[in-house]
Amino acid sequence: MFRITKEFHFSASHQLAHLPAEHQCARLHGHNYVVEVELSAATLNSDGFVRDYHELAPLKHYIDEAFDHRHLNDVLGHDGVTAEYLAKHFYDWCKERLPETSAVRVSETPKTWAEYRP
Repeated sequence: MFRITKEFHFSASHQLAHLPAEHQCARLHGHNYVVEVELSAATLNSDGFVRDYHELAPLKHYIDEAFDHRHLNDVLGHDGVTAEYLAKHFYDWCKERLPETSAVRVSETPKTWAEYRP
């Protein structure tokens, strides 16, 4: 199996208001997010790629326009926007447009990652 990945970055705020008031994530706060998209294929296309990296440009545009420097609870209309939730959201978005999508990872900090892989 061949696999490629590409990283995308954005900054945004969110709040997990359903958590107890003393939990730090219950307060409004922000992160510098990293989204890593993985595409997989058993064979390469005629150009020798799983998919040309340039074909992921629509995801960059989507992230830049809809997510960068925004409040994620408002963007997604959900009060529980966690890294796990974002990984699934971006996976679904990518899979619809890029059938080779095999996983999406989202990081809120340099030491933490959430992944969605069916």
